[in-house]
Amino acid sequence: MTTVPLEHIEHEEVWHLPSRGRVAMAGLIIAETAIFTIFVVAYVFYLGRDVNGPTPHDVLELPIFNTVCLLSSSLFIWFAERAIEHGKMAAFRLWWAITFLLGAIFLAGTGMEWHKLITHDHLTIGTNLFGTTFYSLVGLHASHVIIGLFMLLLVLLFSLTGRLRPEHSERVQVLALYWHFVDAVWVVVFTVVYVVGR
Repeated sequence: MTTVPLEHIEHEEVWHLPSRGRVAMAGLIIAETAIFTIFVVAYVFYLGRDVNGPTPHDVLELPIFNTVCLLSSSLFIWFAERAIEHGKMAAFRLWWAITFLLGAIFLAGTGMEWHKLITHDHLTIGTNLFGTTFYSLVGLHASHVIIGLFMLLLVLLFSLTGRLRPEHSERVQVLALYWHFVDAVWVVVFTVVYVVGR
């Protein structure tokens, strides 16, 4: 009987269950995707059915700066994820803070847009079908940004007080998945509302 040296034995990779956090976040993202899909379909369905204005073409401007801020925040949160994985906490805090700042700028831009639409263009949620579907869809997204910013701020505070350490990197990545989802949804909302809908 011949024996095979240990170095020639192929070790099978041990399969591990995915983390509960990742599974939970995946479930949340799937559910939220379904909700956003309903709102997007409603917006498209009622587009152009108003008998009175204002219409999207009359009042909407392309929020290019806001969009660049939000989408670039995904890059910075990715930098933060890599930094905490490698134990570079100072870099993590910097990238995470930039992510929060960019998200806050986006939200402030949304608020300024709504202020103009309401006070100058007299478009409210009850003005017409466009107003109803616009504020519902964009407001749904804005509410998700607010939740994301709150969570980002909590993590930043934990990091600044030393309660967040490299061993928590997977939890940070789970939260980052939510932020990437919020950014991806904005691509759809931007395309439907500001490009196709205008």
